[in-house]
Amino acid sequence: MDMPTPVAPTGAGNAPGPGALSGLRVVDLTRVLGGPYCTMILSDHGAEVIKLEPPQGDEVRDWGPPFNADGDASYFIGVNRNKRSVGLDLSKPEGREVLLRLLEGADILVENFKPGSMEKWGLGYEEVLSKRFPRLIHCRVSGFGATGPLGGFPGYDAILQAMVGLMSINGTENSGPTRLGTPIVDIATGLFSAIAILMAVVEREKSGRGQYCDMTLHDCGMALLHPHAANYFLNGKRPVATGNPHPNLAPYAKFTTRTCEIFVGCGNDPTFRKFCAFLGLDGLGTDPRFATNGQRVINKAALTEILNARFAEEDGHDLCQRMLAAGLPAGPVLGVDEAMAAAHTAHRQMVTEKDGFVGLGTPIKLSRTPGGTRAAPPRFGQHTQEVLARLGFSEEEIAKLHDAGVLVEKRRK
Repeated sequence: MDMPTPVAPTGAGNAPGPGALSGLRVVDLTRVLGGPYCTMILSDHGAEVIKLEPPQGDEVRDWGPPFNADGDASYFIGVNRNKRSVGLDLSKPEGREVLLRLLEGADILVENFKPGSMEKWGLGYEEVLSKRFPRLIHCRVSGFGATGPLGGFPGYDAILQAMVGLMSINGTENSGPTRLGTPIVDIATGLFSAIAILMAVVEREKSGRGQYCDMTLHDCGMALLHPHAANYFLNGKRPVATGNPHPNLAPYAKFTTRTCEIFVGCGNDPTFRKFCAFLGLDGLGTDPRFATNGQRVINKAALTEILNARFAEEDGHDLCQRMLAAGLPAGPVLGVDEAMAAAHTAHRQMVTEKDGFVGLGTPIKLSRTPGGTRAAPPRFGQHTQEVLARLGFSEEEIAKLHDAGVLVEKRRK
């Protein structure tokens, strides 16, 4: 079978072809992070994503500094590449009619309005959308879902980190519960939502029908509690913050060298013995205090003291390189700037560039249908005219919608 000749990318991390999801159309009503992260994943791999923004725009356009030359914050730029922006006022009945026309040829609708908002507008999935668009996959991202003791309440990443237990197991014994440095619940919700959507797309091939994906920050945050929840289910003890060390493994922690901090880990007893031999600490591998992982966890403080003394005069960068070459997991603790500049980052095209835009590349590497950057993040309302014209709106219709304030090409502050 003849293999297609890929188009040469024009920059680091750029998409060389149409992508695995080419042909799927996504109407994106999301803002902030969880929803936009989901739709960026889909757009990286070829889905057409039409981002419908309210008159004030996605609020994270203002979450800076830093801002780019167009006045958009890095927070927005980082998760909205490859999308087309249309400014649309859904509070107006005419705006909702525009949305319904856009959904006529769409495969997927993703939104993160407060539960009940779509229903209030006469756009609920069960009552309206599933009947009018039976193949439509409707994904709602919310804080807690629509029902239950917390149903309908607003959700924010850090609040959910607190409520599901993530903060309680992050930090040190002295710091107290600590927010994770990245908005992990929002990002995980975006990832799980993309998975849910793709599952629904696969199932639709068999049934011919779309379905509703009920995705919440609450559930996705709880799904990140391994192994702490598993430990609790088995021993009944409340997990606590342990800092850098792993609660179930030793050594699996940060250590100090002459030049930098490093992180090393041993996942099993043979690896630990190999680790000791590499460091010239052969007796450590047979010491009854450290011979098994269970004993090492119990005697973690003594092991840490020995290893810190051994690492004190090492060049951490060189040591980690030698350990990796020997098949031992280790790595220097790098700053974000150092990680972005690393040679392997460039090799894996994890920094992408296009038309002045620089961002993180896609981690999903497919052999025949690779994804990547196709377009820089859009300015607010940049594609309003183009998108509507291509989907069958006449010039007269577009002009009337502009005059009525339904279509917006300049943000209302």
